[in-house]
Amino acid sequence: MLMFLLLAIWELIVRMGWVPSFIIPAPTAIVSSLVQHRRLLLTIHLPATFMEVLVGFGLSIVTGIMLATGMHMNRSIEKALYPFIVISQTIPLIALSPVFILWFGYTLWSKVAVVFLIAFFPIVVSTYDGLRQGDPEQRELLLTMGANKWDIFCKLQVPLALPSFFSGLKMSVVYCVVGATIGEWLGGSKGLGYFSRRMSSNMNTDAMFAAIVLLSLLGIVLFVLIAWLEKRFCLRRHRHGGKRNVG
Repeated sequence: MLMFLLLAIWELIVRMGWVPSFIIPAPTAIVSSLVQHRRLLLTIHLPATFMEVLVGFGLSIVTGIMLATGMHMNRSIEKALYPFIVISQTIPLIALSPVFILWFGYTLWSKVAVVFLIAFFPIVVSTYDGLRQGDPEQRELLLTMGANKWDIFCKLQVPLALPSFFSGLKMSVVYCVVGATIGEWLGGSKGLGYFSRRMSSNMNTDAMFAAIVLLSLLGIVLFVLIAWLEKRFCLRRHRHGGKRNVG
């Protein structure tokens, strides 16, 4: 209800001329532009951005889990890698994007590199923090039952780390959309970020906002999907835990 009210106020403000339409178009104008450019947006630019997000997010998950596990298992790896992981987030992406274009050209991988750099950090930090949350009492219990370090990791630390891991995934998947947009803005030939930049240069505000709406919807859908997976995994873990306690 609140969303519809805000959209109605937005439409009224633009139609009354209080804000020029070339600065902020009316919602109806954005919808009209979405319909007008639906073929370009839905068959060319949206799939290109989605592919960049999907590949970058997948690489971020694999790398993030490996780095977090390595730092958790080995103190020397943590001391060696953690500072570099933090430093990687202090470098502006605007400065690195031309470097990635120089390395990979105007290909998928130059955008994937931007997505990966912005997305892997939340996964590494959240997974690493989650793995450190093991219950000392449960750890001692497993040790008395003859469990080794790997048993403790798989049966205690990984299940306890799942909530933190999924929190990192939800942040990361939204950052992936941002990273893909930045990469397309600075060096792309297709994608929603490229389309919005081209429309901005042509002063076509309606079409630019149409691309922004699709980027926002893409981020929301991916976030909701990760949240759904989190509920499924955590619910299954609680059910299995309950059955073990009953047994």
